[in-house]
Amino acid sequence: MPRKTFGSIIEDHARQKGAELAVVYPDGSLSWEELDRRSNRRARLLASLGVRHNDIVAVMLPNGAEFHEAIVGVWKAGATPCLMPSKLPGHEASAIVSLVAPAAVIGTAPGDYAGPTVAPGVRLDDFSDAPLDNAGAVSWKAVASGGSSGRPKVIVDAMPASVDLDAPPYAALEKLGLADGGVMLNPGPLYHNMPFLFTSFALLAGAQVVGMSRFDPEEFLRLVERHKVEFVAMVPTMMQRIWALPEAVRTSYDMSSLKSVWHLSAPCPQWVKRAWIDWLGPDRIFEAYGGTEGGGGTAITGREWLAKPGSVGKAAPGTLQILREDGTEADIGEVGEIFFSAAGTGKFRYIGADAKKNAAGGYSIGDLGHIDADGYLFLADRRSDLILRGGANVYPAEVEAALDEHPLIATSAVVGLPDDDLGQRVHAIIQLKEGAAFDIDAISAHLADRLAKYKWPASFELSDAPLRDDAGKVRRTALKAERERWIDEGRSFEIKRP
Repeated sequence: MPRKTFGSIIEDHARQKGAELAVVYPDGSLSWEELDRRSNRRARLLASLGVRHNDIVAVMLPNGAEFHEAIVGVWKAGATPCLMPSKLPGHEASAIVSLVAPAAVIGTAPGDYAGPTVAPGVRLDDFSDAPLDNAGAVSWKAVASGGSSGRPKVIVDAMPASVDLDAPPYAALEKLGLADGGVMLNPGPLYHNMPFLFTSFALLAGAQVVGMSRFDPEEFLRLVERHKVEFVAMVPTMMQRIWALPEAVRTSYDMSSLKSVWHLSAPCPQWVKRAWIDWLGPDRIFEAYGGTEGGGGTAITGREWLAKPGSVGKAAPGTLQILREDGTEADIGEVGEIFFSAAGTGKFRYIGADAKKNAAGGYSIGDLGHIDADGYLFLADRRSDLILRGGANVYPAEVEAALDEHPLIATSAVVGLPDDDLGQRVHAIIQLKEGAAFDIDAISAHLADRLAKYKWPASFELSDAPLRDDAGKVRRTALKAERERWIDEGRSFEIKRP
């Protein structure tokens, strides 16, 4: 079948669905016809500002109906949307915009940007809403990222803004749970890759997108019940906050409409995953692993996970390798760096960074892990987060997983801090569950059953500040730098293990 552009697919849905709602947010909704017509106006507005085929347009809008309207408008203009937070600090925003050199910015542009800007809530009356020819850009999205080094980079996806309706990824959307006429709920920030990916594919599949301006655990449950939501994708932090609601609140809402609950973007504590499987059943819980770069990822069902606790699934043959530091292939069960093979990956390019590649052309996003005898992948950590304690490798994610299983602990973050004797020591930052009291002896005894002694935290810290961002990811570089500064200042913040 000939390829169809994303813009023309939205136009087809509008022709068939008309006044049916396409997107529903607290700030307003858009029917399929409104989404189509308003995005036509936006495409013409962008063209009037000089945006041309394959240009990049930075989109800095909060979650809402306008965000989706703007994205479809960029696609119809034949350009590539670059996703950026709407409230990004000026210095960071300027750094990313200078890297990308966009043809226009939709949203509130940083102060030193001198190019065309489309303000939030712009009036579109001067532009026609009639159908227009739209050639899909060579890249359908670009995602801004801080990167493991802390320096900004942009990941440009080389999948074009057009698809063969009979081929992946379009033909596989229904298997994911994104069916024509279905309903998905997005609780995450749309400038992150995962929420953007699933909401975009949902609209292209003809599903309705119900969105949240900001995540709230009980509101999540209300929306699932009210809109009979069938599909949701979220990060483990959200799952944990929903589970932390009083049981009487959580079980008072009807979750029977849910068919597919996907979690990804960050490691999920095993106790949280087990709780959700017990609640909704193993056939509705799914996990995916991969990078924004695309391609070569893994997926696992809840039923598979019960047989392989902690795994993120199997990779397709020939798409993934575990390599030692010298570039040789790791043995079964041996932790090494994960490389997605060139043959099994999607194509991408970085702006502001270089991809780390192996001799065969595969690339790494810095994650470590191992594959078991049955071919299942287990993640360890990111190489940049590795703690070197007296010559031994300690993977923070492994320590966090053990800590998070303790009934007193809501969540944790583990970092390496300077140690005169061992080079680095393991430091655990802990958030306790509501009403819990810290008991270092109980936690130490719990860890003794789960971790080798050299992996035990030498010090603990209690914190009320969020340890993860909106995507559920621990910002270890920032946490570590802050605590190293506190040490230099002589600040007392640690509880030492006996």
